[in-house]
Amino acid sequence: MAVANERAARALREVLLKPGNSACADCAPPTDPSWGSCSLGTFICLECSGIHRNIPSISKVKSLRLSSWEDLEVQFLAEHGNTAAKTKYEAAVPVYYYKPTHRDCQVLREQWIRAKYERKEFTEPGKPLPYEEEVKEEMLMKRGRDNGQFLSRKFVLIEREGVLKYYTKYDAKEPKAIIRVDTINATFQPIKIGNPNGLQITFLKDYSTRNIFVYHENGKTIVDWLNAIRATQFHNLQVAFPGATDTELIPKLTRNFLKEGYMEKTGPRQTEGFKKRWFTLDQRRLMYFKDPLDAYAKGEVFIGQRDMGYKAIAGLPSSTHNNRTWQFGITIQTPDRNFLFTCETEEEQQDWLVQFQKVMDKPMSPQEFSMEAHLKHK
Repeated sequence: MAVANERAARALREVLLKPGNSACADCAPPTDPSWGSCSLGTFICLECSGIHRNIPSISKVKSLRLSSWEDLEVQFLAEHGNTAAKTKYEAAVPVYYYKPTHRDCQVLREQWIRAKYERKEFTEPGKPLPYEEEVKEEMLMKRGRDNGQFLSRKFVLIEREGVLKYYTKYDAKEPKAIIRVDTINATFQPIKIGNPNGLQITFLKDYSTRNIFVYHENGKTIVDWLNAIRATQFHNLQVAFPGATDTELIPKLTRNFLKEGYMEKTGPRQTEGFKKRWFTLDQRRLMYFKDPLDAYAKGEVFIGQRDMGYKAIAGLPSSTHNNRTWQFGITIQTPDRNFLFTCETEEEQQDWLVQFQKVMDKPMSPQEFSMEAHLKHK
């Protein structure tokens, strides 16, 4: 550590050892924080320090290893620290609010940091929040299903009705779609959508999976929409399940997909050629699309529980057409049939297998048994 003196260096090392200081105050990655905020008294990671540097009015940051530290700065960190900062700035975070981790995209992490320290949204209970409006209305840029162009569309979220509507024009009388929020999963997809504020809204329409892709130029606006959807979902779940605890309801809100990526698959007769498809694993639903930005899934595979007859195996059956040409195959066995996939690399094959096996190890909920029965019927 290049600090002002050896005394400060020893003191800084001791402060780092205090409970709560060993992980980033804002995204809690599994690595030691390498930066400190002299003005907030927190320890943060390299990525979050970049966000702090863009908000100089609330945070002055220094590298723990490369910067010179004064005795008073180290003393300030010692008197505050991550635990005290969370007690102050996260005192009233709503249970439904999506708190990003180190794996999440830039816009989510930046707006979380700004919400805490710049806007002080969570310092006192009962403070009005921008994602708890009874009716939320905004013009968002939405990708066209057929032409792929992004055009301005009006979105309206109505908490009391538990629905999200969107209109093709601001003054349109009838909505283009009415989406029940309990069928929605919203997740940020900046790389896939090609916009740093890109949000994917996945929902069920006539028992089929539908995607719509939106963004807003303002990062706060689009993150507020994610949390408004989660708030509406949460409040509607509280009505539907009055005896349920917060811990039981949170997993029913929006979530990140377990894994996405390209694989190749063959048809049910397993004599056809393998075709490249984009796969999305969302809890127990493995959906596949011709293109990552397709509006509708071409099909779905239900991933059930291991002791119910589901298994994920590396490799393909020896009878598979051109079996020898596929090095990194995956066979998913279900009670009804086998599904065959191939990956480009062994690393991708192993990663998919790990995710499938995690899902298969978990017990199934009553809702998941209903989903299994419905997909079998389809």
